[in-house]
Amino acid sequence: MRAHTRTSFAVTALLCAAVAAGATACGPSSEDAKPTKPAGPFAGLTGSEIVDKAFAATAAAKSLTVDVDTTSEGERTRAYVSFDSTGKCAGTVTTGTAATTELIRVDRKNVYMRFDEASLNEQAKGESPEVREAMLKTLKGRWVEMAASEPEAKEAMEMCDPKTLLGGFEQGATGIVRGGETTVGGQKALTLTEPDGDGGTSTVYVATEGTPYVLRIVTKGGTEPETVTFTQYEKPVKAKAPAAKDIADLD
Repeated sequence: MRAHTRTSFAVTALLCAAVAAGATACGPSSEDAKPTKPAGPFAGLTGSEIVDKAFAATAAAKSLTVDVDTTSEGERTRAYVSFDSTGKCAGTVTTGTAATTELIRVDRKNVYMRFDEASLNEQAKGESPEVREAMLKTLKGRWVEMAASEPEAKEAMEMCDPKTLLGGFEQGATGIVRGGETTVGGQKALTLTEPDGDGGTSTVYVATEGTPYVLRIVTKGGTEPETVTFTQYEKPVKAKAPAAKDIADLD
């Protein structure tokens, strides 16, 4: 489903439906009986149409939380981030085994980041002992403030935008197969699956009750396995700027 691993094949599953008022069963009743579109949750919609509907609902949500666990080029990244449509965002991103960065954005102007010691040591690789010591002394336990327009800030805040998280999925993609019903976090969901071009499969779990939000995306096999879970839709996001005394003076 990701843009760089698109495949296409037709959805072929066809289900029957009652065609006369008062019908209590379905099935071919004569030689000219015609197959109809899928029944069940999202009756009449193809897998592609359901996914498009779910992605549109998710991208339009006023707020949500994502729990990301992905591996790319052998490096694992985990993130737990909450954000809303006003620009607020708060959470953590961990790379490797322990290097963690905390993120806060209270509006679309400034971004605050705080690095743990493992993250600072990772960034200071190749530097002299004096530089490493200065970095730890200046930044350990303190926040760094930067303009949201700076490249580093934009990259760090990619997890705070549902359109970015879903941007690798093509609108109107074909070859998405409707699967069975299940539950995700206690919510009823429909599974929709498509093979990836790199040998894996991606499965989208869509809520079947209430707004058809994406509840989870799981990519297995291939070169970039990933699980993204979407929760806390329409819940307030707690994002408050750090106190001035806790912000590092980089000057």
